Amino acid sequence: MDFKQIQELVKMVNKSNISELSIEQDKFKITIKQKDNEPQQIITVPAVSAPVQTVAQVAPVAQAVPVAEAAAPKAAEAKAADNLVTIKSPMIGTFYRSPGPDKPSFVNVGDDVAPGKVVCIIEAMKLFNEIESEVGGRIVKVLVDDASPVEYDQPLFLVEP
Repeated sequence: MDFKQIQELVKMVNKSNISELSIEQDKFKITIKQKDNEPQQIITVPAVSAPVQTVAQVAPVAQAVPVAEAAAPKAAEAKAADNLVTIKSPMIGTFYRSPGPDKPSFVNVGDDVAPGKVVCIIEAMKLFNEIESEVGGRIVKVLVDDASPVEYDQPLFLVEP
């Protein structure tokens, strides 16, 4: 294990709610502990995403519809996106929607989730970590492709509470 991997582990532990992490490989052993602070409160803020449009698509609409009427659908979309909760990645790794290649996905669009239900797996350093939902609701969108790399705090799912 090289120094850069150790730095990434320290960053991952600091940014997560893991209090202690121990890894043993051959003749190498490392233990990373977080100092005990006050309990942390995790607040998830929904991400507002607007559809991407090209200038060619926008120009004819802008000429045909008055400005006040064109703004109304965008306001409705923003309001609809405001009530969505984002499930984010608690670590760096590889995102998997199912427990195995021939197994069904943990959740699909339209499925109901409850707090504690496993929604995906993230593989980090050959360890498979089950990621559980912290909110209850219905999956509206899966934001990451299966078997793709994810970063810490990257949005994975949009949930309608």
